[in-house]
This record gives sequence, structure tokens and C-alpha cells, in this order.
Amino acid sequence: MHRRVQNALLAFTAFVTLALGSAVSAFSENAGPIRVAAAATETATDTAPTRRVVIRFLTDSDFPPFNFYDEDGVLVGFNVDLARAICLELGTSCDIKARPWEVLFAGLKKGEADAVIAAHKVTGAALKDVDFTDRYFHTPGRFAGRKEQPQVEMTPSGLDGKRIAVARGTAHEAFLKAFFRDSPLAIYENADLAREALAAGKADFIFDDGISLAFWLNGTLSRQCCEMRGGPFLEPKFFGDGIAIAVPKTDPGIRLLLNKALERVRASGRFEELVQRYFPVRIY
Repeated sequence: MHRRVQNALLAFTAFVTLALGSAVSAFSENAGPIRVAAAATETATDTAPTRRVVIRFLTDSDFPPFNFYDEDGVLVGFNVDLARAICLELGTSCDIKARPWEVLFAGLKKGEADAVIAAHKVTGAALKDVDFTDRYFHTPGRFAGRKEQPQVEMTPSGLDGKRIAVARGTAHEAFLKAFFRDSPLAIYENADLAREALAAGKADFIFDDGISLAFWLNGTLSRQCCEMRGGPFLEPKFFGDGIAIAVPKTDPGIRLLLNKALERVRASGRFEELVQRYFPVRIY
């Protein structure tokens, strides 16, 4: 499973302080995320949460800006700081350990942690293994175009006849084929080649993952050629149903506890501060 944001760490170093734009809905009110994991549903087994002395989180360490080691070898990132904010809201100690992505759920089921916060995408598959909290992040599809390209509406009619670069075999390609049928597609083997085609003027626009596209636009590889156009596309059929914290099926109390903490982190404004710290301009 591909789970890297291409060139994210390079761009992140230079642009972590840029502000997040206002969220705009398109085609759906839900947003799509980054990785594949499971679909969470409310259960009748939720119980009143009990106070915890410590909450043990597992994450991985090679998915910037969500979780990664900085130049000093310290585990940092959006997920890491969010876990700490959750613990602060709950008045508990926070134990965060990094493990390889492939063994995170196994560690959770073995009782090595209370929760996994590693940017797992909520789908329908992994409920066989884990439950999930409320969604805390979404990854939209976004258009970008060259800065000198005339402004047009990012709609099927507005892009009629416009050449759109996209990576082969992705949800973004499927979305364009479903909704932008009058736009000729320039299909490339991967997102890097599609972005380079846009930079070289071989395509009018690109349609890509919003987060990785934002880092590319603000990094050196784009040569500052291009900019986001239009708003986010959030259709869950194509882009998933959000990112959430994974919790054991055997501990419904931790799920309820984390949901309440997430709500408080949002209400306090801390969540927005973290988004602004770790993500480039106008992901949404």
C-alpha cells in the first residue's frame, strides 16, 4: 500500500507555519483521507468512560507531517501533537511509541497500547480487527493549475476540453472519468509524473490528493509554477470516509473517552492550531 506523501518532509520543513484555508464542500459533505483501514460505526456497547492514569498510543515514524523523526531524532508530527493534546484534555500521562505501520493493529490487539493514532483511513474492512473514534481529519481531491492559466470554474462544464493530468489507477482518475467526461485526461504512471507534466505545460490542470499536492506546490520541485484552483472534492465513494484513531474492540470505554477529548480539543481551538502548524496553505 502506498502511503507516502511525496516530498512531504522537504516541503514541510519550509512551510509548516502556513495557514489552512476555509473548508468548502463539493459533491459531498464528507472528505477523503490518506490510508486504508476500516469503517467505524456507533455501537450499543459504549459505556461511560473511566479515568485513565496514562493513555498508551502507537504510531509509525515515516509519514510526515503526521508522524516522523525530526533532525534531532525526536518523534514529532500532527498525530503526535494531537495525541498529547488529547492527554492534556483528559489530565492523563501520554505514552507514545513508534512501530512499523504493518504491526500497529497487531500491537493494539495484543494489548501493547490503548489506541493507534497513525493516520488510518476509515473504510469498511478493518472493523474485523478494530473500532475507530470519530473522524479527526479528511483528505480531499484538489485541482491545481499553472499560475498564468486563466481562471475557470473547476466544474465539468468549466473544464470542458481542458487537459487534466492524473495518476493512473487512482481514485482521482476514477472520479474524473465519472464526473469530468468531457475533459481529455493525461494519465501518468504516478503522481510525480503528472505533477511534472503540469509544471512543463503538458496539461492545463492536475487533479490529485490535496495534502501531497499542497506540499508539492509549496516545495522546490514545483518551481513555484502552479497554484490550487477551486475547492475540495470530498466524495467518500472515491476519497474515503476520513481518518480516525483505532481502538480495541474489547475496550469501548477508551473510544468514548477519546471522542470526548477530541471534541474538547476542537472546541478549545487547539486542533486548528495544529492544522495550521503542520499543513500548507489551502488543503481545504
